[in-house]
Amino acid sequence: MKIAALLFIAAVLALSAFVPSLTPTGAQVEPADIVFKNGNIYTVNDAQPKAEAIAIKYGRIAFVGSNVDVKKYEGKKVTKIIDLKGATVVPGLADAHYHFAGVGFREMNLNLEGTTSLEDFLAKVKVRVDKAKPGDWVTGRGWIETFWKPQAFPTRWDLDKIAPNNPVYLTRADGHGAVANSAALKIAGIDKNTESPFGGEIMMDKQRGEPNGMLLDRAQGLVGRHIPASTKADLEQALLLADKRSISLGWTQVQDAGVGWDQIELVKKLYGEQKLKIRLYEAIRGPGADAQRLLREGQQVGLYDGKLTIRTIKVSIDGALGSKGAALLENYADHDTNGFLTFKPEQVLPMLAEALKKTIQVEVHAIGDRANRTILDWFETAYNEVPMIQRQDRNPPRWRIEHAQILNPADIPRFAKLGVIASMQPSHAIGDLHFATSRIGLKRLEGAYAWQTLIKSGVVIAGGSDAPVERGEPMIEFYAAVARKDQKGFTGEGWHPEEKVTREQALKMFTIWAAYAAFEEKKRGSIEPDKWADLTILSADIMQIPEADILKTKCLMTVIGGEIVFDATSSPSKK
Repeated sequence: MKIAALLFIAAVLALSAFVPSLTPTGAQVEPADIVFKNGNIYTVNDAQPKAEAIAIKYGRIAFVGSNVDVKKYEGKKVTKIIDLKGATVVPGLADAHYHFAGVGFREMNLNLEGTTSLEDFLAKVKVRVDKAKPGDWVTGRGWIETFWKPQAFPTRWDLDKIAPNNPVYLTRADGHGAVANSAALKIAGIDKNTESPFGGEIMMDKQRGEPNGMLLDRAQGLVGRHIPASTKADLEQALLLADKRSISLGWTQVQDAGVGWDQIELVKKLYGEQKLKIRLYEAIRGPGADAQRLLREGQQVGLYDGKLTIRTIKVSIDGALGSKGAALLENYADHDTNGFLTFKPEQVLPMLAEALKKTIQVEVHAIGDRANRTILDWFETAYNEVPMIQRQDRNPPRWRIEHAQILNPADIPRFAKLGVIASMQPSHAIGDLHFATSRIGLKRLEGAYAWQTLIKSGVVIAGGSDAPVERGEPMIEFYAAVARKDQKGFTGEGWHPEEKVTREQALKMFTIWAAYAAFEEKKRGSIEPDKWADLTILSADIMQIPEADILKTKCLMTVIGGEIVFDATSSPSKK
């Protein structure tokens, strides 16, 4: 009997660790899986803006509050308790405009970011050329001439000097322009008689009367289609590299701005194998067969425990300001053109109407003021042509304009009137300030990167980075939004400091407003009970420290669905 009694007591004690503890009022509370305490927590919840502790259970937030009150969630042996030691916690950061595979390929391919001159650019390319076999393609991305002196595009003839025996194709940082050498142009059959395609430009050397090697927007495809495609193995490696880099920076979700179904299928495979950790919100390229498939099959929401959603069509309607392809109402100040639209209305409007009927979100790349006005017009046309009674969902469609960089002031109120989300990237402004004045003049800067004006007019701004066009680092984006200066503290004439945002607004851009843009504001974007336990833990208080110190702030830990997917504090270098 004594032995039986002892065994019974032991069993009771063992079970007691799993029995919900009691609050002072007697209510039962199930022990948490993880408790974070002693934190400097910004919740983005107006009802409870600050907290010290968080309890997580089953991948969701169970409690937000004080160090004292969280104790009731601490179960012996079953709760992992993490002392934050005063570290700053914010809702899991989300990048609302990202090119996920592109970030990975940047790590794999010739990366031309940071080139300081034409000579530096050519030297880096030559290293890759020297390693290539004759006839092999040499490709890369990331150069931008606006930091060179002089600020001039490279040419085919520059590349011919270092690569006479290899076709070379190098994409500008913005992805809307590329330079090809003579060998690549020859393969593509491009010569002085080749006409530029609609929505693109084969740039010409006026003195020679020959293509100079620069291809803008849809003209890039004339050469791009001849480059050997990446293998499935290459794409898988790129996706895994992008996942690793993204979570190490503190991103918990990225909104992937334009992919094909081949990538979707591979992403699903990797989620099924539990190799991807980050949340992905996918937009399918359109118009075309890929977009029609999404319209036919319908949205896919919350796959793999909420990790993957496919519900959006992405359209690019113009080029970029840096490569002079953005569609403007008036000519560029430094170029005898006003850019170009990449699609005709008859190619897009029927798709918009069908998307509205079938509850498919639409996001459109628009940079120039003409492109933005055109898309607002097209959205309004679709809304008028498809009344609520014809729509599967009577709620606002939350359609988006990606970038919304250069706006005519008369068009700004139309965003709120139509319920259009502005998906914007603060780093574009602090990069563009070095050349935008020469591109468009001071007058048009009044409607450029108009973050505060848009917010005050009632517009939701979803913050992103456009990586790999930009670095894709959340602290750079946060800094750019609140400082409106480049990373050295420089700002330019007519750069409208009144358009910078408050730190509270900047945090919302990368949390709750980004969540809203993905129809997920009830699931994430703030630290509240029952929401997904997505957290970004930082080395400094970005809401209080001097502006310049924001750029020095690091991600200490990334939590997605209650899982610690990145932990700098436990890395070998920290031990």
